Amino acid sequence: MRKLLNAARGKTPCDLLIKGGRIANVLSLEYETADIAISDGMIVGVGQGYSGKQEVDASHTVLMPGMIDGHLHIESTMLSPGDFASVVVPLGTTTVLCDPHEIANTCGLAGIGFMFREARQTPLDAMMSAPSCVPASDFETPFKPLDATVLKDLYDLGLSTHLGEMMNFSGVINGDKDVWDIISASQNLVKTGHTPGLKGHDLCAYLLSGCNSDHECNVAEEAREKLRRGMWIMLRESPVEHNMDALLALVLEDEARHSRFMAVSDDLSADHILTCGHLDHLMRKMIKKGVRPLIAAALVSINPANYFRLWDRGAIAPGRIADIVQVASLEECRVLKVWKRGALVAEHGEPLFETPRPDISELPFAKLSVFSDPFALEEKLVVKVSPNENAGKKIRVMELVPGKVITKQRILEPLIQGDEVVADVTRDILKVVVVEKNRGSGNIAIGFVRGFGFKKGAIASSVAHDAHNYIAVGVDDQSILTALKFLVKNNGGLAVTQGSEIKRALSLPVGGLMSTLTASELAPAVEQIRLAATGLCEASATETTSAQPFMDLSFLSLSVIPELKLTDQGYIDVLNARKLSLFVAE
Repeated sequence: MRKLLNAARGKTPCDLLIKGGRIANVLSLEYETADIAISDGMIVGVGQGYSGKQEVDASHTVLMPGMIDGHLHIESTMLSPGDFASVVVPLGTTTVLCDPHEIANTCGLAGIGFMFREARQTPLDAMMSAPSCVPASDFETPFKPLDATVLKDLYDLGLSTHLGEMMNFSGVINGDKDVWDIISASQNLVKTGHTPGLKGHDLCAYLLSGCNSDHECNVAEEAREKLRRGMWIMLRESPVEHNMDALLALVLEDEARHSRFMAVSDDLSADHILTCGHLDHLMRKMIKKGVRPLIAAALVSINPANYFRLWDRGAIAPGRIADIVQVASLEECRVLKVWKRGALVAEHGEPLFETPRPDISELPFAKLSVFSDPFALEEKLVVKVSPNENAGKKIRVMELVPGKVITKQRILEPLIQGDEVVADVTRDILKVVVVEKNRGSGNIAIGFVRGFGFKKGAIASSVAHDAHNYIAVGVDDQSILTALKFLVKNNGGLAVTQGSEIKRALSLPVGGLMSTLTASELAPAVEQIRLAATGLCEASATETTSAQPFMDLSFLSLSVIPELKLTDQGYIDVLNARKLSLFVAE
């Protein structure tokens, strides 16, 4: 910084001078009309009387800090890191704190390396966590578990900057040694949390770990307790996870609380980004809900910067990286220009940088021993009713909760045809199948679910949080088998089938999670396959129970989100961390 002193004092011209804009000052929560002097990618001065080798007139516009997303999974967009950057940077996002535990589950360290290398070829600062939960719990089967030793290597190599969401809250509060070794390996780094529904003494116990943020609050009172106990609250809003409205009540009740909140996206889709936006969309939403515009700006800039100890960004001030977003107004948050480290990287919604193409040559492919004999798999899809074991018993059924990633457990009468339990479309009870693909164990689990509304066919996906084994839901076994066979042939993807016919499909060759298509190519393909899936309801999309069938399907295997989930190991009672049988005695 010493060589920048003369530029900061106005004695020599800076590299770039952005003149005459209204600065959204998220430090003092006020607007300030001033010039911004930039040299060597750093903000060296804010005020009047500066000159620049290059000068830009920003009169009649607002300048805000580059936006920071404190929690997301790039893989959920189905875009590679390069294509993801090409769509979010023009929307004003300059830094993301991303958790690559999705690709770590399917591809191990090779997957994390891929994400790191490709992101580094873009202007977007993608700061990656060390995935804390690979697997998310003992009930999931990843490519290879990542233990404390591996995580320490990630920190030492500079691949990871913080500990990813600690989802295994049961392991934390019960003192599991392996879990606590992972926590200890992060030493004094930021440790992010994940505590859906946790409260009281268990919440206090969890906080002893130092994992002190949460993006899983569903109601204001849950967030209030966590706020009181020292957690940072992440206001999550995505196509399937709608928590912001409920939690904003705490900020609106007393805006002095805002400094412990930040807005995050968690899981996004390419079409949602292109249609709605990213953090700019969350800005508009918060402001419409009554949040003061400058506070909304703070929730996507200085607050996440403070939580993650990123003292070099998050505000327009001397000594900070020159990550600056020009908008017409905070209320509209329509991005005009984006500067990253003082370089213009996007203008009027278009990136001004070259997008790298995915190199997946080092990524491992799915291992599916069970498909060495597809007929054997077909037999395993059958749920038999045995007179000596389960005759007369009811079955456990997962039930979707609209707009949430949680499920409810229902105990219902099965529909029996001959000696088999089958789907019952009249009661919207469909069969769910999970096939383990990461190690070739041959594990297959069968369950049932309500909430999709399908009357025919099936859908299948290789996006099944967090181990990302193959998952399918459908009305009949033939449709389910056809969909699963497509995934095997293409090493991952999405499929909509009816009987032996593939109605619509999409390949996801990057770890079974991401496409090699650009966002503009991927978005319509995703929308087409979504419409094909909702078409299985024999009704318009607005009449279906699930408007986002693939998104809802992707969370049915996540064994750390209550209440009942299905992994390759069977039904999981998440709250009590135990396996459950399909059949239930009267």
